[in-house]
Amino acid sequence: MSYKQLFEQWNSSSELESVWKEDLQLLAKDEKRTEDAFYRDLEFGTGGMRGEIGAGTNRMNTYTVRKATSGLASYIISAGVDAMSRGVVIAYDSRRYSPQFAQEAANTLASNGIKAYVYSEPRTTPQLSYSVRELHAFMGIVITASHNPPEYNGYKVYGEDGAQLNLEDADSVIQHVQNAGDALQIKQTAIDENLIIRLEEEMDQAYIEALKTVQENPDLALTTDLKVVFTPLHGASGKTVKRILSEVGYKHIFYVAEQMEPNGEFPTLKSPNPEEQSAFEYAIQYGEKQNADILVAVDPDGDRVGVAVKTDKGYQLLTGNQTGAILIDYLLTQRKEKGNMPANGRVFKTIVTSDFGRVIAEYYGASSENVLTGFKFIGEKIKQYEETQEYQFLFGYEESYGYLVKSFARDKDAIQSVLAIVEAAAYYKERDMTLVDTLRTLYDRHGYYLEGLVSVTKKGVSGAKAINNLLERVRANQLTEVAGIPVQSQEDYLTSLRTFTDGRDAEQILLPQSNVLKYFLAEGSWVCVRPSGTEPKIKYYFGVTSGSEAESMEKLESLKEAFTAKMNKYLEE
Repeated sequence: MSYKQLFEQWNSSSELESVWKEDLQLLAKDEKRTEDAFYRDLEFGTGGMRGEIGAGTNRMNTYTVRKATSGLASYIISAGVDAMSRGVVIAYDSRRYSPQFAQEAANTLASNGIKAYVYSEPRTTPQLSYSVRELHAFMGIVITASHNPPEYNGYKVYGEDGAQLNLEDADSVIQHVQNAGDALQIKQTAIDENLIIRLEEEMDQAYIEALKTVQENPDLALTTDLKVVFTPLHGASGKTVKRILSEVGYKHIFYVAEQMEPNGEFPTLKSPNPEEQSAFEYAIQYGEKQNADILVAVDPDGDRVGVAVKTDKGYQLLTGNQTGAILIDYLLTQRKEKGNMPANGRVFKTIVTSDFGRVIAEYYGASSENVLTGFKFIGEKIKQYEETQEYQFLFGYEESYGYLVKSFARDKDAIQSVLAIVEAAAYYKERDMTLVDTLRTLYDRHGYYLEGLVSVTKKGVSGAKAINNLLERVRANQLTEVAGIPVQSQEDYLTSLRTFTDGRDAEQILLPQSNVLKYFLAEGSWVCVRPSGTEPKIKYYFGVTSGSEAESMEKLESLKEAFTAKMNKYLEE
């Protein structure tokens, strides 16, 4: 059916909930928005689905959640009675309609004879991951759109290992969802309330006890005079972070009161994204008042964390790569000092994450491994090496502010990260160093690794076409240089080929296929282009290294300017 026919089908439905009826009335006045709401089904991909909240087949609403869960239920039923009995854990963050969507998922599962464990209040994504493992559940669902604007929500699916579904299982779930039929026609049969189990304090306490194992130097919490400002940015992590920092003994933690309660409108924020300076506006005010050493902000679903450090010039925000480098150095220093560094220890990072972490890991005798963008690929590696014993997990991270210290969760865990960051800051403060001082020491030792990111938003039907056209044109027009720096090799993750400009034979890339292109330039620089998996954006990544900060900054700005201009030209054609 055309988008106009689908609109009429929804508008004429007598059973449509009133909130979506009202939204349809607004859509009727805007042809472009109507088309975007109905021109396709909201894509259920390998990471689940995410979209704007509203009426329509391409929106997050009761009916698209019901369809997704019906497909998931079909997948679980096909796995057998044991899978149905083990059930699904459901968590949700502070966003609009998150509790309603979580309940809709639970009801749909129960109406299909599948057990559903549901948190009664907002809980973080990593706690969901932990809970799936702790309860030996078959799957997990978390209702969240991470740090997207308030009008978005999403639905992520987890496997029995607590990681987001691997590609093979995800493809099977996607097929079941696609076969679930018309979202408006899916009806819930009688719901067995006995199959819906509320998760309360017992699971919270179990997660808190697991978090305590992240500490390398527990006594530091009792003795440090480190001052920390923390904000959950109106998200799900506030209660958990406050509890863990209190229980381990930190005394000088100041909480941004205006942002501690979950609120999906994010009323004090331009964006609930800890990667952005504006997210720290309130934290900086608290920091200046309390003379805090560090500021820590966590995104709404509690899987990403940003850090700002007090300097003579004010608070300096660390990038995701910089925080990752500091954590790797701190954690591996502790391993070395205690004599428990495994001979087969390995650090995991994504292909768009800095090489800084790799060289630090190698300095301590550990290896590193690249995976595709998406933390599920790190979770997949943890599972693989647990089974083969070939490597031991030391740390996993990605440049977009996501870190995992201990593998009791299998997704990036900002609560673990807060505990590790605060402890590292306390450790270095005892040595009269800030985290920025530590970073400078690492640069002096390993070289000045700097990175950059440019994101271009292209919404709607035309935006999706423009992004696809860009990638097609990049592949059709071989890139030989960027800002005058020659390209030495190219990695095309869609064709799984690594090619070289010096005539060497092409090599196979042993990673899953993905629509990503990465170029390695002379002098250790690189650029990468990929579409976002969760937002209507095309992203350009950059990495440089040199012997000085000034040289690296100059190279980075030159690469960003030249490559962005070239890519944006393709977007406009």
